[in-house]
Amino acid sequence: MFRIVFVIDLLDGRVVHAIKGEREKYQPVDNSKVCNSAEPIEMISAVKPKEVYIADLDRLQHTGNNFEVIKKISAFTKTMVNISVEKNDDIEKCLSITDTVILSSEASSFEIMKYASRNYPGKTSVTIDIKNGSILTKDENLKKEPKELVKHLNDLEIKDIVIIDLSKVGTSAGINEDLLREIKEISTHNILFGGGIRDMNDIDALKEIGISGALVATAVHNGKIPIDI
Repeated sequence: MFRIVFVIDLLDGRVVHAIKGEREKYQPVDNSKVCNSAEPIEMISAVKPKEVYIADLDRLQHTGNNFEVIKKISAFTKTMVNISVEKNDDIEKCLSITDTVILSSEASSFEIMKYASRNYPGKTSVTIDIKNGSILTKDENLKKEPKELVKHLNDLEIKDIVIIDLSKVGTSAGINEDLLREIKEISTHNILFGGGIRDMNDIDALKEIGISGALVATAVHNGKIPIDI
């Protein structure tokens, strides 16, 4: 079954609208057609998603964390959480508040990914953050073409690979079908995709390619994609 994963970006305890990965410009969600509040629990109660991807932006920016809020969300629905795992110990911290730990190319090294595969099989997923066509990372081992990195991850026991096109997040600019077809052909893992998804036509395209699920926020808030499909 195709998975619709609702995205929540948390900043100072509020749900913010992410645009192109430009975090200094993020503002609390307003004018949503599915919820009248940027308060996380109220939004979860209104939307009732089956699955949520949470990015703790305070943690990602080393200004604090939203762990208590994330714990509450995890009591309502299945969650996968990005707290910017930079050390092996961060995995255990994250598992205390979520079902699945996100290891992002932006924050996590390939060594951490291998460690997680050995010690927490099936409890971690890898997010490949792509911006302007290149992988966002500080690790030389991850500085590859997206297709090469996907192939590099085939030997790891991870839950999903999440491809996020940060350049398109929050823009409703559409999807790169050619890249996703190539990645799907290479990968032995389930592939989820987020960034620029506009409407049900894009969902249908992802299904046709064989992608396992979509990460969506803007298209849910503007009413273009129902959360319960």
